[in-house]
Amino acid sequence: MTSVNAQHSALSRGAFAVAVLVSLAVLFAPPSDVPGSPPGVDKLVHLGLFLLLALTGRWAGVVGTALGGVLVGYAAVTEVVQGLDVVGRDASVADWCADVLGVAAGLLLWSALTRPRRSTVG
Repeated sequence: MTSVNAQHSALSRGAFAVAVLVSLAVLFAPPSDVPGSPPGVDKLVHLGLFLLLALTGRWAGVVGTALGGVLVGYAAVTEVVQGLDVVGRDASVADWCADVLGVAAGLLLWSALTRPRRSTVG
């Protein structure tokens, strides 16, 4: 049986593509489509979204360092675009920080999940 790390199937690439599409919908939704929530929940959404992007990107076979750099850049661009009048949302350094933490958490989680296990001989 092949490990999930060694197999970059159409399913893994499709999951990453869906995660990217979901991120576009969430990050660029008009303000009227963004539901109200208690303070701080939006930071959890940002963190979770970028964690998902990092996990699915690694599963799809994207190299970790390249993926991390691209996702951090994507996070910065989304915040700049959100700050433009055309989108009508607010740019936030705190949101970008949550995005970066999500990327780091996703990459670390992938590393932990795919690390070869040592067998212990008792």
